[in-house]
Amino acid sequence: MKRALILFALIILCPLLLKATDVEKELWINNGTSDIVDASGIPYTAFNESITFETANAFMHIGVGDTISFTIHNNDTLTHGFGIKDVAIDGGPYILEPGETISVEVEFDQFGAFIYYDDYNYPHYKMLGAAGVVYVSSVDHPFFYWNMKEYDKDWNDNTANGTYDLLENYNPVYFTINGLSNPETQDDPSSKIIGNVDDTLIVCMVNSGQMTHSLHLHGYHGTIMYSSKNESHEGREKDTFPIASMEVVVIYIVPDKPGIYPVHDHNLVATSGNGLYANGMFQIMEISE
Repeated sequence: MKRALILFALIILCPLLLKATDVEKELWINNGTSDIVDASGIPYTAFNESITFETANAFMHIGVGDTISFTIHNNDTLTHGFGIKDVAIDGGPYILEPGETISVEVEFDQFGAFIYYDDYNYPHYKMLGAAGVVYVSSVDHPFFYWNMKEYDKDWNDNTANGTYDLLENYNPVYFTINGLSNPETQDDPSSKIIGNVDDTLIVCMVNSGQMTHSLHLHGYHGTIMYSSKNESHEGREKDTFPIASMEVVVIYIVPDKPGIYPVHDHNLVATSGNGLYANGMFQIMEISE
């Protein structure tokens, strides 16, 4: 436990010694469709790094104290918004009409991970998929992230057509990590955890969906570096990490043995896609000597 606490302190404190920089980031709000498991043509919206639609939202890794100068284009026919949870943005709220481009400058002065999302017509447009993460840390370790979402095809169809269902009618049966369901997740280097014994592996777990998800590790424990909801949990070593809607948990893992182990949502419904197992939030860790 003492070793874990020392490593935790080094990971948190080292970024404070590094020089801040300015980062330019261009994002496009794109609409498209997603084919998940046995469903096709689910309406989907994402923040992408080009005009080409992808189900994975853009991920940003910057240092503590860095400033991001966002240029955001609304490449959709609907009005959208831009906000960052738990980060105050001067000049907001920011609303983008179809075809509009805006500039937003945001300084990130503390370690952590922060969800940027479509806050217009909330939560409906966010639940179409438009939410990503900014990870703020200046420490260089192998890094992986899980942007977890769930989908109700009827809900998405209705939202895209201008009908906004009540939350009590939300019934998701499809579950994704970085826009993918298992087995496609296993071809995703951003979420497939690969390393060696005694490596320090960082995993950023983002719940940009609407229901609680609980990431469970087999084979190893992880230590909480950052929790957006429960700061008192930081420093705890566990194998299961419940994450509420629009919250983030960052952990580090130091593997003590080689092997191949599963990682999945401990709510086993979310490891399926419309009842088909294991076509949901499921991934593996591959650890070598």
